[in-house]
Amino acid sequence: MQKLHATTILAVRTPSGGAIGGDGQVTLGHIVMKADARKIRKLYDGRVLAGFAGAAADAFSLLERFEQKLRDFQGSVPKAATELAKEWRTDRILRRLEAMLIALDRDNLLLVSGTGDVIAPSDNVLAIGSGGAYALAAARALLAHTSLPPAQIVRAGLEIAGDLCIYTNRNIEVHELA
Repeated sequence: MQKLHATTILAVRTPSGGAIGGDGQVTLGHIVMKADARKIRKLYDGRVLAGFAGAAADAFSLLERFEQKLRDFQGSVPKAATELAKEWRTDRILRRLEAMLIALDRDNLLLVSGTGDVIAPSDNVLAIGSGGAYALAAARALLAHTSLPPAQIVRAGLEIAGDLCIYTNRNIEVHELA
């Protein structure tokens, strides 16, 4: 079976707010299977935004579990992310899931992975997926050298990734938190 490549997710958080965005491309081998996938979800009554990269079914399963953890811990993103990562790493079935999540709320920006990682970046920029490195580099440069708001940085970073990564397109969806 051919390897599924998909997604670039980028998130930026500043004192003025935060934004997370993703491209719409899903490819199987060298074929674009879908160009308008939606990879950003509003959780916990819209107070938390999450983006996923990896196998879609795995990511949806993780998003559901993350949302349940948010409810269990009254919207605490760090606690919900930590508990999800622990469960993800120790559960025999969950361990096989191949996806990553970025979670964003007013106070937190976190990467959650199946290896048990819960990472808060020191520069408030995170990116995952096939074009993640390109989007991350672009966002860091824009943060350092412009005064653009987070949503514009996310969009520009994803556009740059879309120009460089064959698994990323310019069908971009961006969500903001104020």
